[in-house]
Amino acid sequence: MDATHMAAPNTQMKTVVYDDAIVRAFSTITVVWGIVAFLLGVIVAAQLSFWQANFGLEWLSFGRLRPLHTNAAIFAFVGNGMFAGIYYSTQRLLKTRMANDMLSWANFWGWQIVIVCAALSYPLGLTQGKEYAELIWPIDLMVVVVWVIFAVNFFWTLAIRNEKNLYVAIWFYISTIVTIAVLYIVNNLQLPTSLLHSYPIFGGVQDALVQWWYGHNAVAFFLTTPPLGLMYYFMVKAAERPVYSYRLSVVHFWSLIFLYIWAGPHHLLYTALPDWAQTLGMVFSIMLWAPSWGGMLNGLLTLRGAWDKLRTDPVIKFFVVAVTFYGMSTFEGPLLSIKSVSALGHYTDWIIGHVHGGALGWNSFMTFGILYWMVPRLYGTKLYSTKMAELHFWVGTIGILMYVVSMWVSGVSQGLFWRALDAEGFLKYPDFIEGLSNSLPMYHTRLLGGILFFLGSFLLVWNLIMTARQGKPVTVTVQVPALRPARDKASAWALMTSAPMLFMIGLIVLSVWFGAAGSMLSPVVLALLIVISVAMIISYGLQQKRWGHWYGLVERNALVFTILALLAILVGGAVEIIPTVLASNKVPLQITEQQAAANPALAEQAKWVQKPYSPLELAGRDIYISEGCYVCHSQMIRPFRHEVLRYGEYSRMGESLLDHPFQWGSKRTGLDLARVGGKYDNLWHYLHLMDPRQTSPASNMPMYKHFKTKTVDPVVVKHRMGVQQKLGVPYTDEDLALAEQRFASQAKLITDDLQAKSVTLAPNSQMTAVIAYLQRLGRGPQPVEPVVPAPAPAPVATAPVTAAVTGTTPAAAATPAAAGQ
Repeated sequence: MDATHMAAPNTQMKTVVYDDAIVRAFSTITVVWGIVAFLLGVIVAAQLSFWQANFGLEWLSFGRLRPLHTNAAIFAFVGNGMFAGIYYSTQRLLKTRMANDMLSWANFWGWQIVIVCAALSYPLGLTQGKEYAELIWPIDLMVVVVWVIFAVNFFWTLAIRNEKNLYVAIWFYISTIVTIAVLYIVNNLQLPTSLLHSYPIFGGVQDALVQWWYGHNAVAFFLTTPPLGLMYYFMVKAAERPVYSYRLSVVHFWSLIFLYIWAGPHHLLYTALPDWAQTLGMVFSIMLWAPSWGGMLNGLLTLRGAWDKLRTDPVIKFFVVAVTFYGMSTFEGPLLSIKSVSALGHYTDWIIGHVHGGALGWNSFMTFGILYWMVPRLYGTKLYSTKMAELHFWVGTIGILMYVVSMWVSGVSQGLFWRALDAEGFLKYPDFIEGLSNSLPMYHTRLLGGILFFLGSFLLVWNLIMTARQGKPVTVTVQVPALRPARDKASAWALMTSAPMLFMIGLIVLSVWFGAAGSMLSPVVLALLIVISVAMIISYGLQQKRWGHWYGLVERNALVFTILALLAILVGGAVEIIPTVLASNKVPLQITEQQAAANPALAEQAKWVQKPYSPLELAGRDIYISEGCYVCHSQMIRPFRHEVLRYGEYSRMGESLLDHPFQWGSKRTGLDLARVGGKYDNLWHYLHLMDPRQTSPASNMPMYKHFKTKTVDPVVVKHRMGVQQKLGVPYTDEDLALAEQRFASQAKLITDDLQAKSVTLAPNSQMTAVIAYLQRLGRGPQPVEPVVPAPAPAPVATAPVTAAVTGTTPAAAATPAAAGQ
């Protein structure tokens, strides 16, 4: 296939051969991993509807498969689709072949190796325990290497391009590359304890903020900016119409990447995160409405004059619905960031519906549309069956709507159920499991929607296979002007030191300074910020043409453009993270009795200062994390009456500062466990972990029978305590020296207690460690040596058998529904 770009008369032309082999490879593997991701989604949805779908196998349990599903969908399916679209469009927008074929293929094979390693590690329980960042540290290093390879190849291609201006799609690609690098590296700073395990350097509130700074912006810069860039190329191509508004593209891009980076704290509303950070996240999330909808409208209005294609072209159908779901998701996200709405929706299935509206409606449909448009051109033919693509569109759309609407209904119902109080101001529905039971019809509907979406994807597979078979791989050759873009008189240094750039750098520096400044200095910094902002506005008003000319030069200078994008995304993270780290570092990790007696404020604070875990408790915590328990259980009680009544006193910042990683959670399929310690005896926990239905008949929690047979090595635990000591956890040298002895003595206390109730358990079993950890939560350090027990209160007579067996009250025997779910 030959094409010739228009050139001025007498301009010498040169031949460019596009590398579409790499595009075909990424397109093929996108479809393969898509099927895998959708299948895993159906399995984990089935596990929530039918606990038997865990198959009684530890490596197929919900806590291990759910991270595999999310990573397969995000990094394997959408990620490979992103690479396919970027490699295809970049070459055509820059009128040059990718700089280095070897780097392109290293990107391809390296990314697939990362995905395979993830697919092997998650079912084995190898995880960091941080959402969307679960990969263990050796795989993290592989991700960084592959991303650097991709970045080098991309920016090298920018340097040798045969097109002077950078089209809007390229802007989004640049922001994705630099931002993901920053996010991934900072969030994955960790200290290894072995080849397969590590602890993050941040703990507690610091880790929570950094994690959701990463988690929210991974959605922004992996699942939003790349598809937006692809939208600006492929939607324009499919519609055969120019972008509706260039100016709107400029405003959309810069406002989006600047505002998005601030919004992470809206995932932590009403938690122990400082109020100012929560409010900042909420405000910037609401501000995101404007640029997000600006991009959506720019995409939809690009179809002006081409709406007739919507009736006949399935590619346009996929693009229109994808952009519409983007608009819905970017309306719903800011809505959920409003504190009063978050109070209702957070921890519920509403969040699951929101996420899948974006993932299935926006990301998947955009990817499907790109594949349907691109694959026929890669093979020099037409799409095999338009009717089959139409059928896929309708089956997929119905599946998405069934999924999303059912989760909306379930989520709102759960939020109202949990917060309902009776006339006396007490919980109207004290049994958590009742809410889960009421959601089951919606879980079944979600499962049916997921199955429809999954089955519809096979229509895509067959259609693309037949399309490729009826054609053959095509090599695209184009003629482009032989001369590279003439260098503009303004150098990169001149652009960086120009008035507009100096104004922006000043605003960024002062913004970061304002965040880190104390109460005495912050008013002065704020005044300087206002002065410079006003001066910049006046300068722009008086010299609009010069500012416009400056930006035109920036668009032609890839280096300056990249630096500007990097500065735009760094400021938000710095302003939020640095002050939070400084504030949490001021919380004392140890308060002596003498200090508490001399200072009443310290005495109150001492009640909420976390103490280090015992060796056995630390081992149990590591097991809890490896099993993915955090995907169903939170450990953060919000300051609401209904939560305090249900779970206990609300959580404080100091209670989790030593948690590496933090375990605040983002979804409650089961009870919050922040203060579960001491609510149930050891036997209850043992029965619940062996088979949750023994204590909570309606539970959908997997069984953890393997805890009884698998063992913990106290020597490994001792080494991990040493690593935590390096991270600032106040373990003493004596703690390390006595670690193995204390491990054994505390384990014996638990196993002796169970033995008295006719349960035999090995002291070094995982079951013993997990029970120790659960009994510690919300109670402080537990005895590691035998003590004389206090007289037990008289048991309350109850009907359930479990209440009689465990010595709990009827409410305690019922509400564990959630401890297990």
